[in-house]
Amino acid sequence: MHPATLTFLAALALGTALRAALAARQLRHLAAHRGAVPRAFVGAVSEAAHACAADYTAARVRHGLAALALGLLLALAWTLGGALETLDAAWRALALGPLATGVAVLVSFTLLGELIELPLEAWRTFRLEARFGFNRSTPARFVSDTFKGLVLALALTAALGASALWLMAAEPQRWWLWVWALLVAASLLMTWAYPTLIAPWFNRFRALEPGPLRERVEALVARCGFRSEGVFVMDASTRSAHGNAYFTGLGSAKRIVLFDTLIERLAPDEVEAVLAHELGHARLHHVGQRLVLSALGSLVLLWATARLVQDPTLFAALGVTTPSAHAALLLLTLVAPPLLLPLKPLGAWWSRRHEFEADAYARQTSDGAALGRALVALYRDNATTLTPDPWYSAFHDSHPPPAARLARLGA
Repeated sequence: MHPATLTFLAALALGTALRAALAARQLRHLAAHRGAVPRAFVGAVSEAAHACAADYTAARVRHGLAALALGLLLALAWTLGGALETLDAAWRALALGPLATGVAVLVSFTLLGELIELPLEAWRTFRLEARFGFNRSTPARFVSDTFKGLVLALALTAALGASALWLMAAEPQRWWLWVWALLVAASLLMTWAYPTLIAPWFNRFRALEPGPLRERVEALVARCGFRSEGVFVMDASTRSAHGNAYFTGLGSAKRIVLFDTLIERLAPDEVEAVLAHELGHARLHHVGQRLVLSALGSLVLLWATARLVQDPTLFAALGVTTPSAHAALLLLTLVAPPLLLPLKPLGAWWSRRHEFEADAYARQTSDGAALGRALVALYRDNATTLTPDPWYSAFHDSHPPPAARLARLGA
């Protein structure tokens, strides 16, 4: 057996086993702590709400295990199972030419992947989320959102795929550098365009209405010296009961978005504190840092791919008998995730560090106690478990555990 085949299988097996073991730890931890509210939350979170959060988190972990199993089967089917080879051969038989064939294979791969994962997403929305009272989407809205997302994914795949394949043919020695520049430019463009061109296709956004809350927000934004398109309220309640807020965009297209469900549940000073946290991400350049890290990571991956695909036996080792530029790109998307899985805890740690930094910024520019109250309310209303397994959390969670976050705030 080729060493590449052994490496791929070993990475898949070890990664799947590790994630399954962590999920089992999380389930045991949730069950063991389900009956007692942590001391820091006594009086703020009821025993019933704490137990519900444990059950909701456990249900999501089980759903994640199903997704993990599906991902494993798909990775094996596309590669060693010959599905990618079959798809490629079907399009090659039409004799469309290298570029058209490559784009067709890339788009078909994306379409099939989205359709295969659709039942799990529907189950999550209409069974899991509905069971705990969070789903507010309708079948018609779900179909509409799915269709829009699919159109966007296929359009991006076709555009980026055609550009990348053309560059690979035009610059056979340095294609990896040009494709990297293309991906960086596309990433920056998407980050800039998302708030004003993409997000409004799925949700409705309105400017924050005049009143005490807006006055607080405007004062905070001025105090922080922040410039953006403004603070917007999103109609999140049409799809989910979860409350949240986020910062997005680059340059003049920066936006701060508050879910309407967030505004309904929090007091004005608490909304202000949450907004200060989001402003912290902007002022501390967290979005830019993540873009830079992503760009560096993609550069390394493309450089390595350019070196490896010079050996035709590597394609055969991963189930593709006819080497091609588009097959190399698809194999990269299939092989890279299991190989890079050991880096996931580092990424999660870095994200949690950013959350602590944004909390500290909010404490300096707003009211730390109000942020603490807001976080407790969000934990309670979003059914966030207060007792995650430490190992599971360290590996997966982009946000700090609730108790650690409140302790750092001094709340």
